[in-house]
Amino acid sequence: MKKIGILFGMENTFPNAFIERVNSKGEKDIIAEAVTIDKVAQAAPTEYAVIIDRISQDVPFYRAYLKNAALCGTAVINNPFWWSADEKFFNNALAEQIGVPVPKTVLLPSKQRPDNTTETSFRNLAFPMAWEEIFEYVGFPAYMKPHDGGGWKSVYKVVNPHDMWFKHEETGQLVMMLQEEIEFSDYVRCYCIGQKDVLIMPYEPRNPHHLRYASELKATGEEREKLLETIKDYTLKLNLALGYDFNTVEFAVRDGIPYAIDFCNPAPDADIYSVGPDNFEWVVEAAANMAIERAKQQVPGQVNLTWGTFMKNAIQATPSPVAPVADAPAAKPKPIPSAKEVNVKAVTPKKSVKMPGSAKNEPVAEPDPLLPTQKAAVTKAPAKNSKLKKS
Repeated sequence: MKKIGILFGMENTFPNAFIERVNSKGEKDIIAEAVTIDKVAQAAPTEYAVIIDRISQDVPFYRAYLKNAALCGTAVINNPFWWSADEKFFNNALAEQIGVPVPKTVLLPSKQRPDNTTETSFRNLAFPMAWEEIFEYVGFPAYMKPHDGGGWKSVYKVVNPHDMWFKHEETGQLVMMLQEEIEFSDYVRCYCIGQKDVLIMPYEPRNPHHLRYASELKATGEEREKLLETIKDYTLKLNLALGYDFNTVEFAVRDGIPYAIDFCNPAPDADIYSVGPDNFEWVVEAAANMAIERAKQQVPGQVNLTWGTFMKNAIQATPSPVAPVADAPAAKPKPIPSAKEVNVKAVTPKKSVKMPGSAKNEPVAEPDPLLPTQKAAVTKAPAKNSKLKKS
């Protein structure tokens, strides 16, 4: 018997419907249930052939459990190793490389230094940064958002540099992105299940949460069909590159071009009360079919994770060690100089430094010299020598 488990938290409608749908199909030797964890021992396999992960982004204990389970043969959806490494700024860069349009985006250092760091930790960060070039590239208005966030948390609309600096004060240690605003005529959210099934849902992010799916595409006729085809193509490209089996992708359409806005949602909202009955039915059916397929393919004891083309290509491109040529003549060893041929320079030891208040003869190691740099720290606005001065 192969078990399909679902690991979840607060949500109710999707997990229960998923379990019921899998079991209703009557697949021989396959059953679905909620995951139960009573102990986690290293390198010990779980009882599940497949686990659908809906919560580990919020519970580090679950993430560690899933990595151990994946190591021992469970097909975890989505891949917990890649999910741990993934973030939105990288996704934008990857999208640009594979030909999917994205808004112009730059990375900003955190307003506050990370714990256990000092100003010296940021000696490689130019001060001031190239703010004029950054603002010219992105333009205003723009959006400032966490580089690895989600759920529309800590997202700010900024209308000029001073507005950005003022709002950046609230972001603490978050590493933020500054992203071009796309004034859209249409907006869609797409489920992508198993890297092959795509559901395109008209979506209005400016509506209250429960009304965001109460929308219709404005594009019509041939323009609409071409747009939907392009969106599906881009959705599949992104998920194949990232390796996600259960994800959503959002597109803002400007001048007929769909720009990928948000496409790192490996535990996407699937509640019937927000996505609506029709979309809910589609995702439950597609997820159940995918989980059953993965359970049938799962081979106990081996790694059964999905990896995206980015990782696969990276591994294939890794140079192999160069093997020695069999018939090449052996190089003659260089003669080892005798002791009398070795010149040894006398090295004067560093003087010990006494710190104020230290014991009389207790030496303290001389501190390492600082590299000569301009003052570098967290993002500040703006320095005296910047053209962009606060009003």
